[in-house]
Amino acid sequence: MDTPAEELHGTGTSGTFGTEQGMKKMSNIYESAANTLGIFNSPCLTKVELRVACKGISDRDALSKPDPCVILKMQSHGQWFEVDRTEVIRTCINPVFSKLFTVDFYFEEVQRLRFEVHDISSNHNGLKEADFLGGMECTLGQIVSQRKLSKSLLKHGNTAGKSSITVIAEELSGNDDYVELSFSARKLDDKDFFSKSDPFLEIFRVNDDATQQLVHRTEVVMNNLNPAWKTFKVSVNSLCSGDQDRRLKCIVWDWDSNGKHDFIGEFSSTFKEMRGAMEGRQVQWECINPKYKAKKKNYKNSGIVILNQCKIHKMHSFLDYIMGGCQIQFTVAIDFTASNGDPRNSCSLHYIHPYQPNEYLKALVAVGEICQDYDSDKMFPAFGFGARIPPEYKVSHDFAINFNEDNPECAGIQGVVEAYQSCLPKLQLYGPTNIAPIIQKVAKSASEETNTKEASQYFILLILTDGVITDMADTREAIVHASHLPMSVIIVGVGNADFSDMQMLDGDDGILRSPKGEPVLRDIVQFVPFRNFKHKVPFLPQEK
Repeated sequence: MDTPAEELHGTGTSGTFGTEQGMKKMSNIYESAANTLGIFNSPCLTKVELRVACKGISDRDALSKPDPCVILKMQSHGQWFEVDRTEVIRTCINPVFSKLFTVDFYFEEVQRLRFEVHDISSNHNGLKEADFLGGMECTLGQIVSQRKLSKSLLKHGNTAGKSSITVIAEELSGNDDYVELSFSARKLDDKDFFSKSDPFLEIFRVNDDATQQLVHRTEVVMNNLNPAWKTFKVSVNSLCSGDQDRRLKCIVWDWDSNGKHDFIGEFSSTFKEMRGAMEGRQVQWECINPKYKAKKKNYKNSGIVILNQCKIHKMHSFLDYIMGGCQIQFTVAIDFTASNGDPRNSCSLHYIHPYQPNEYLKALVAVGEICQDYDSDKMFPAFGFGARIPPEYKVSHDFAINFNEDNPECAGIQGVVEAYQSCLPKLQLYGPTNIAPIIQKVAKSASEETNTKEASQYFILLILTDGVITDMADTREAIVHASHLPMSVIIVGVGNADFSDMQMLDGDDGILRSPKGEPVLRDIVQFVPFRNFKHKVPFLPQEK
């Protein structure tokens, strides 16, 4: 016998869920469903930073040096997907790349990686015309277990040359904060005869064993002794391993097109000292060339390097917000496009059965029951998208399902269920399936929250949809923007459609980027086909 929709919530005092044993069981259900949905970080998950360097790579043309770039690919369902790529280093056979790869490591999974080295000339950035210089395949587990993995680069036909690649893994220490730094310099030494120096800055972290690890390399500012380099971001873990007193070595070079850059000068600092450039202050260092200092009596310096800005960005996980007393603001968005089928037809995903809840109600209750525990007022804004709504029957992608635009909140999950059942007969299911508007609506509320002093709310948007979205570009843009806010998005695919294209939003097959190429600051989207986990949630009726 199927369970009526009213009994799905387990809010009454009768039956198993009214007892202490029942409450414990309910708690286990929440934890199980939460882990299945990926709301909380998996205990088996660790974030790892990968640094890459190559040695002895050669161009097809023996007379010139290559412009190498490393592309990281990860295997998923038998296919290789690009995760990220390093910067291009001009005219270099032994490149040490500044760009890090940050990947999620699951020790219980075999995660296959492929590192490809390409020669990307200055005339283009496309891979089709670029020369393939070699590749290396391994598992993430191999790199993590060895900490430093060096292997030969294999060319087409799996032939090994003299070139090699080294990958160093470093586990993020739990501090995901990152720092924004803005450097400039003045009166640098002129190293060129017919023009001024072309300076760039490198920052190295000095490790406990006295080895030096490249943290960041700025761009080259051409023909300028007073350069202002672009502001850049780097994780605190990468910069100083969380140790504010760790020594940082900074070197200024004059770039040369042949790859043999001229040394201008160097200085040492710490993150603690750099923090002095917060709130509008500056920190300055003399750039010293030790050889000039030893030989020249009147030598002062080879220029001044200035840190104009040091801004620290705190990165909080979902659990950080909850354990810090933050309240969840839970919002529901339901797909009312015509592809769901006529609600009067029993084959429709929106069909209202007198006793058995449809797929949308099952998904709503499964996730809503988890989230409502953290929502203090138990009032949930609920919206619909993709339908023509009364009275003018114009298509809307963010209408309140209680038809009260000034107050779209419903009292508890039961209130959302009742509003859904009430509005359904009044709608004309239409299309297309656009979800960017509802993401932008919730992001606006999250953005307003970050501007308050307390910032004590975290926003979760649950989107229930039956098919592939049609505004993918706008959705990617909206997600990248929302990744800077205290907000997460759970997309539950309802029905038996092919949701393979939706995995892009999840970020599991690589870093999600906006159409302009901007990456998400953090992974805020979890996509789950409801059919994959509905049988794992004990308080839902099992289909027969």
